[in-house]
Amino acid sequence: MMSFSFNVFGVGISCVMMCIVYKSAVNSLPELSPQKYFSTLQAGKASLAYFCQADSPSTSVFLEELDKAVKPLQDYGISVAKVNCAKEETSRYCGKEKDLMKAYLFRGNILLREFPTDTLFDENAIIAHVLFALLFNEVKYITTLEDLQNIENALKGKANIAFSYVRAIGTPEHKAVMEAAFVYGTTYQFVLTTEMALLESIGMEDIEHAHLYFFHCKPVLDLTQQCRRTLMGQPLTTLNIYRFIKSMEAPLLTEVAEDPQQVSTVHLQLGLPLVFIVSQQATYEADRRTAEWVAWRLLGKAGVLLLLRDSLKVDIPQQANMVFKREEGMPVEFLVLHDIDLVISYVENNTYIEQTQEDEDDDMEDPDMEIEDDEVAESVYRDRKRHLPLELVVELTEETFNATVMASDSIVLFYADWQAVSMAFLHSYIDLAIKLKGTSTVLLTRINCADWPDVCTKQNVTECPAVKMYLEGENPVSYGGMLGTEDLLKFILLNRISCPVSITSVQEAEEYLSGELYEDLISYSSVSMLGLFSPTMTTAKEDFTEAVKYLKGYVIAGVYSEEDVSILSNKYTATLPALLLARHKEGKVESIPLANTHGQEIVQIITNALLETFPEITVENLPTYLRLQKPLLILFSDGSINPQYQKAILTLVKEKHLDSVIPCWLNLKNTPVGRGILKAYFEALPPLPLLVVVNVHSGGQVFAFPSDQAITEQNLLLWLNKLEAGLESHITILSAQEWKPLLPAYNFLSMMDAAASQHPTRKGPECMKDADIQENDKEQHEDKSAVRKEPIQTLRIKHWNRNDVFKAEKSSRHDNEEL
Repeated sequence: MMSFSFNVFGVGISCVMMCIVYKSAVNSLPELSPQKYFSTLQAGKASLAYFCQADSPSTSVFLEELDKAVKPLQDYGISVAKVNCAKEETSRYCGKEKDLMKAYLFRGNILLREFPTDTLFDENAIIAHVLFALLFNEVKYITTLEDLQNIENALKGKANIAFSYVRAIGTPEHKAVMEAAFVYGTTYQFVLTTEMALLESIGMEDIEHAHLYFFHCKPVLDLTQQCRRTLMGQPLTTLNIYRFIKSMEAPLLTEVAEDPQQVSTVHLQLGLPLVFIVSQQATYEADRRTAEWVAWRLLGKAGVLLLLRDSLKVDIPQQANMVFKREEGMPVEFLVLHDIDLVISYVENNTYIEQTQEDEDDDMEDPDMEIEDDEVAESVYRDRKRHLPLELVVELTEETFNATVMASDSIVLFYADWQAVSMAFLHSYIDLAIKLKGTSTVLLTRINCADWPDVCTKQNVTECPAVKMYLEGENPVSYGGMLGTEDLLKFILLNRISCPVSITSVQEAEEYLSGELYEDLISYSSVSMLGLFSPTMTTAKEDFTEAVKYLKGYVIAGVYSEEDVSILSNKYTATLPALLLARHKEGKVESIPLANTHGQEIVQIITNALLETFPEITVENLPTYLRLQKPLLILFSDGSINPQYQKAILTLVKEKHLDSVIPCWLNLKNTPVGRGILKAYFEALPPLPLLVVVNVHSGGQVFAFPSDQAITEQNLLLWLNKLEAGLESHITILSAQEWKPLLPAYNFLSMMDAAASQHPTRKGPECMKDADIQENDKEQHEDKSAVRKEPIQTLRIKHWNRNDVFKAEKSSRHDNEEL
């Protein structure tokens, strides 16, 4: 628990927000000059100020949201003002472009903290972020189960905990939690997380919605004993949290000996019913234990009282063992319920808590709420104090872009500084620069498409973030891999070598196939490919060359077409034209015939050949295997797999018995989402290891290998034969919903067009085919003309109203639990 009491009137914070766009006045916001504003700041007073250039265009969307936040913030003692900056104003908050679109946090007139204003996208986000900063030491933000356990252990015997999970920072639920913490932060320790895995680890299966737990740690004196937990059953709104916490403060069980019709407690005032467990002297001890058990089960849902029948002056039916009072003034109900579960069920089915309309219509969480960007923005905000060595990455502008990429081999990150995904990826990009510092011949650069949209347009970049490689004498290559440091590093290192590499002798070919020729790259690509062609097979060789050029940056590929090519073809039993696959981990070389195959077919052959025989499924590689359109044979394991199981499956693979499925395994320790997948299949987590077949693409049936059988070649083959014959029953059927990303990428050009024309954006993001991109890349790379700078104010304005953008591009959620 915190050792001090927070008082908004004693400790104040000024949050100064800056923009470059404003023209119209908002009547409810006081308008001050910078000098006047700063002169009004007082130590111990909180203030939120919005700085604007006097002649800037309108930012009506943001100002509307700020206007809505004025009254709620004033209720917490935080004033709000708009500060007009004159052209000659020298204050650093009035004209420093580097500081635009950021929020600055002050205590009095001392700068306390800063964070990007794209996280303040609406009234709820503004209030939530300001209070979160205000209560920074009152609300502990955690990410792991260990963090939660440490806090719980520290507070046993001292204080209770209000632990909440919200899907993202800045949501209505986050605001509701912060408002509750403002009131109760000195009484209870508030703990907050946005990590779904943490919620799953404490036993919550419903991770689609925000939740709040009350940890009863104060009565716990034995440090080895876990704090009892009570889950709030209502949606996270300010009023519901208030009701819930007040009910936690009420006595767990109260004894009464008066007419139930006349009894009133705090529960009735909170809109909760009363449950009277009828007792008599002969069974008092047993009745009290029962009442306490019921009270714990109904905590937060109803008040429980022990009614002493022997002391009553009014008569109640002899058989009645429970009295139910719905609300003040209503007649009580006399019931006969002989089972605790029946009592709980009756109360839950006959309780209605009126949902009072709060300030915002969207306080109730929408199950399909599009908050992917908010979640990423929250992660960026969480890392705000991390120092990024941006000097390791050259910042480009319209004046320097062409000269830089033409003068040296370059990697360019195209990003938008207001977009959360871009800023999150910028952290990975900087990590890449740190790894390559002093070793790379490739120049790492970045350009902010929010400031230089014309440059990005000329480079065919319409969605951020994007990465392109510019090598001398070659067309720009677009990176299409995962947005992470390691994947991008692999892309850069594999682009250092030609694709394909021209092999000139049999000895060099052997060194290539053994991994000696590019030993330093084997860790990034465990398979080396070599195309074998006779000197007369020019067309086949050209098709192969074009195919592997398409895969440059992702594979190590070579070509050999000398007169003595037959030496290699005979050694590796290959019929020309052929593709040799050297699998370095397994120490073997395979051959694949390429007769009568063309560019796209060769690309597909290579892509499939790169797949592992028995891969470990992860979040990153699952889409690759799903594209094969085969059922998945998945071995779920809580750690490394048993070598005997692996041997049995690989034997069946070698004997071609598993050609109709994709054999793979999933390590729950490396991929925790696997627990959620298993719960979706079995409702409860089954014993591991466990083997299942998931017919993802045809019917969605899930079949489980019998748990009483050992995973051997014979048992597994017999079971698969039964599946094929239709003799096995499925354990569940997956939903037929389409699996798509939560949100589309930002097509910022169409957003700009929509904002400029005052028409909604098109239904889906504009996309170009790879061939078109490569062709246009070549044209734009050769265009060295200067680019006119055009401030992208409409883009920034549009981002404030992000919901409007996404309404036209809404896509289905892809829930990992339905894999």
